[in-house]
Amino acid sequence: MTKADIVHVISTSTGLSKVETEAVVNGFMETVMDSMKRGETIELRGFGSFKVVKRAQRMARNPKTNEEVVVPEQYVPTLKMSKDFRKAVNDSMKGI
Repeated sequence: MTKADIVHVISTSTGLSKVETEAVVNGFMETVMDSMKRGETIELRGFGSFKVVKRAQRMARNPKTNEEVVVPEQYVPTLKMSKDFRKAVNDSMKGI
């Protein structure tokens, strides 16, 4: 599903125009990104939590040359789904 598909589904179910719905979806995405850039955690009850995780420096291997390289520490955005969300997906997939 693409962002355009999400906009279409939401606009159809809410009665908002696609332009209005796209503005809301874009606003949500920008808000999440801006908050995570500041290191904030975002918790959406029943959906999941967005947070930034610090990954430590580590050694890796270039598969082409077999040379060891250092992967520097980095901050990675993560999304941990809620238990209810995971259960709902698991239950619906069992029926397929």
